[in-house]
Amino acid sequence: MGIVDEDIVRVRESTDIVALISQYVPLRRVGQRWTGLCPFHNEKTPSFSVDATSGLYHCFGCKASGDAITFVREKEQTDFVGAIEFLANRVGITLRYTDANEGESRKRQAKLYGELERAADWYHERLKSGVDAAAARKYLRSRGFTKEEVEHFKVGWAPDDWDQLMRHLRISEADAVASGLGFVNRAGRMQDFFRARILFPILDDRSRVIGFGGRKLPDAEGAKYKNSRDNDVYHKSRALYGLNWAKTQAVERNEMIVCEGYTDVIGFNRADITRAVATCGTALTEDHVKLIKRFANRLVLAYDADEAGQSAAERVYAWERAHDIEVAVVQLPDGLDPDELASSDPDALNEAVENARPFLRFRVDRVLADSNLSSAEGRSKTAERALEVIAEHPEPFVRDQYVMQLADLCRIDVELLRSRLADSSRRTKQNADRKGSPDRRGGSSPGYASDDGDPGPWSVDNGSYGDPGGYDDSGSYEPPGDYGYSGGQSSGGRRRSQRVAPGGGRSSKRVNERSPSLAVELEALRLFLVNRPSIEGYLVPEMFDDALVRSTFELLESNADVVSARDRGTPEEAELLARLAVDPSEAEVNDVLIRLATEVGRSVLADLEARARSSADPLAFVEVITWLKLEVDDLRRSKVEVEKLDQLLVWLRDQRRESDRG
Repeated sequence: MGIVDEDIVRVRESTDIVALISQYVPLRRVGQRWTGLCPFHNEKTPSFSVDATSGLYHCFGCKASGDAITFVREKEQTDFVGAIEFLANRVGITLRYTDANEGESRKRQAKLYGELERAADWYHERLKSGVDAAAARKYLRSRGFTKEEVEHFKVGWAPDDWDQLMRHLRISEADAVASGLGFVNRAGRMQDFFRARILFPILDDRSRVIGFGGRKLPDAEGAKYKNSRDNDVYHKSRALYGLNWAKTQAVERNEMIVCEGYTDVIGFNRADITRAVATCGTALTEDHVKLIKRFANRLVLAYDADEAGQSAAERVYAWERAHDIEVAVVQLPDGLDPDELASSDPDALNEAVENARPFLRFRVDRVLADSNLSSAEGRSKTAERALEVIAEHPEPFVRDQYVMQLADLCRIDVELLRSRLADSSRRTKQNADRKGSPDRRGGSSPGYASDDGDPGPWSVDNGSYGDPGGYDDSGSYEPPGDYGYSGGQSSGGRRRSQRVAPGGGRSSKRVNERSPSLAVELEALRLFLVNRPSIEGYLVPEMFDDALVRSTFELLESNADVVSARDRGTPEEAELLARLAVDPSEAEVNDVLIRLATEVGRSVLADLEARARSSADPLAFVEVITWLKLEVDDLRRSKVEVEKLDQLLVWLRDQRRESDRG
C-alpha cells in the first residue's frame, strides 16, 4: 500500500516545518534560521537549527537531521505512510492511495476517528456544564482532580439516558456500531453504549480518539468499569491509555511505565512522570510489549507489589528474550497506588520509579524480605525458596550471578546451591511441559481482582465473564454471574471441574462456575435462544461440555420455540431457559464462536495430550497437538478468517463426537 506521489509532494510543500517543530520545542529566529533545544536529546545549550526555506532541520549535537516527514517519523515513532497521514491531517489534504480499496478503507477509518473525536468533545462539555454531571464533578474533586487535569485528559460524562449522544451526532447505525459509540437495542433503536459513567478517552499514538474507558459513580449500579468493545478502530490488546502523552518522555528516558488504571496514569503525570500508560481493562499482552518497544527498551511495572510478584514469570522472560526489552518493577509503599502517592508525596513516587529493580531481582528480594536468616534452618529454607524463583529465569549466566549472591547471604556452599538449582530447573521445565507451551500472544497468569473490582492488568485475557451483568472491562458482554447455575456433570461422564491432580488422579471438587468455558457455553446457548438464525448452523450438541447446557441446547433444537422447550424439559432445563430468556444476548455471533472454538480447542488439546501420555506411541500425537495449539493461538488475533473458523469448528465437532463415542 502506498500514497500517490503527487499527494506526498503536496503534503511536503504545504507543511510549515517551523510551526510543526514548534509544537514540540520552542524555536527562536536567528537571522535566516530558527534555533532551539534539540527535541531528540537532552541539552542545555541550543544546538538545533531549522531552515524554513528548505524545510530541513539539523542538530549539531546529536547529528539528527531531515525534513518534516523524517521529523514526524522520529517523534511520533511511525512509518512513512503514517507520517504522511499525520501531516496531511494537519494541513487538511485528502490523500489518494495507489490501492483504491485501501484508500476507501482509510477514508472510512478517518470518518470513524472524526466521530469519536466529536463524541469525546461532547462528553467533555457535558461533564463541565451538564446539570446531571454535578455528582461526577463532585466525585472527581474528591479524588483530587484539578480543572487543568480534567481539561488536559478531556475527562467526560455520559448522561444516564438512552440515546442523547446518538441524537447529537446523528451518525448512521453502521458508523455507531463500527466506532463503538452505540448499538441497536432489542427494540431496533439506536442506543448509546455508555450511560451514567465518567469517561476517559483512549487515544492512540497519533493522538486520535479510538475508544473510551468508563467508570461508574461509587453508589451507582452495574459493573464498576466498562470499556469500548473491540471494533474497526479499537483493539484492546493493542491499546494503551496515555500512550499519546507518554511516548515523548518514554523516548527521552528509554523507559515506559505500565500501571493499572486511568487514574494511576493521571497520578504519574501529576508527579511530572509523563511516560506512564495503562492497559485498558485487559492483561498486558505481547502486542502491548511490541508497542512499548517502539518507544523504549525498558518496561517498568508499577502494580501492587503482590500482583507484580505473582506475574507470570515465564511470560515476562519470554518477552525479554524475544523483544530485547528489560522488565523492571517499581516497589510502591504498601497500601498506596500511584494516584494516591502522587498527591501525598510526588517525590516518593519519583524515587520509587528511579529505584525500579529488574524483575528477577524484585522477586528474589520479595523472598528474602520474608525470610529468617538467623538460624541454619531459616537460611536453608530461604535458599530453597529463592532457588525456585531463580530457576525460572532462562539465562544461565543470570541465574548463576544470583546463586553466588544467595550463597554468600545464606552461608551455603555455592556448588551445593548450583546442584540444587539444576534440580529446580528440571522441575520448572517439567511443570511447564505439563501445562503446555506458553501462549505466544499473552499466555496465562494468575488472575487477581483489585479492591475496586478492576480485573487488573495480569488477569487472564481469555474473555472470561463474571458479575455483575453488563459489559466487562474488555468491553465484551458479561453475563450476570452464572445465571444461577453452578455447573455440574460434564457430558460424556466428565465432570467439568476435573483437573489432573498430583499423582495423576482426578479432582472431583465442583467448581463455582465462573469458568470461561461454561460462561461461553451459556452465552452461546443464550444467543441460540434469542437469535437462532444467526448461529444455529454453527452449533451442535458436541460443542457443549456441560451436561445441562448440552441437554438444554438439544431441547431447544428440537422445539420451535422456548415455550415449547420449557414445557417438554426437566425442571433444571426449564429453569435455565427462563433465566436465559429474561436477559437477551447482545454479544456478537462471531465473538461467541471464536470463544467457543477457543474453549473447545483447549479441551480437545488437553484430551489429546492425555492420550499421548498414556499411548505406547506418543510421537504419533505430536503433529496434531502442535497444529491445534497454533490454531487455538491464532483465534486470539484481532481478525479471524470466517472460513478458517468454520473449518476448525467442524474439526473440533468431529473430535468431540469421536471422544464421546470412545
